Amino acid sequence: MFTEKANSIFRRAIADYHLHDNVETPISNPYTDGTIEATLYHKCWIDTVQWHFEDIIRDPNIDPAEALVLKRRIDKSNQDRTDMVEDIDTYFRTLYKDVTVQSGATINTESPAWAIDRLSILALKLWHMNEQTERTDATPDHIATCRGKLAVLLEQQQDLSTAIDQLLDDIAAGRKYMKVYRQMKMYNDPSTNPVLYKK
Repeated sequence: MFTEKANSIFRRAIADYHLHDNVETPISNPYTDGTIEATLYHKCWIDTVQWHFEDIIRDPNIDPAEALVLKRRIDKSNQDRTDMVEDIDTYFRTLYKDVTVQSGATINTESPAWAIDRLSILALKLWHMNEQTERTDATPDHIATCRGKLAVLLEQQQDLSTAIDQLLDDIAAGRKYMKVYRQMKMYNDPSTNPVLYKK
């Protein structure tokens, strides 16, 4: 199953990041460049760094100038994340390009890669919620609450993984078809963001 491989790669990327737990740590992708494995690892690494950017920027005592620099880094990270999702969808479009679409085949509400994007974020939630259950400086109530949330996240991961694998099976069999709409983030484009093109 595709998601079994993806979840394993996501766990590895997150664990590798936490060896240093520093947003400045350069990525050291263990997978062969150009493979779907390398893309999944890179995607999750981006998500993991951004997770920690989001923690840092919520510091109420952060210097405003540093916060602005960090906001720009978050914006760049979001664009990189979107580009990486589109790379994953390109992989699936290529993989299934010769499939004969059945009469009556339907489209899904989201592409496989955007569902996989949610799976990567879910892996991060699992890692950090589990971390909360292991704290020695938290109250028993906090630990119990986080254990309950962790159980829900694990169930959600199972359900989402099953749904993604079923979607990929349906696409491979021609019961569903892919139709990918590229993201058109107008605020990133100097020709469509009025703040930029009116200057």
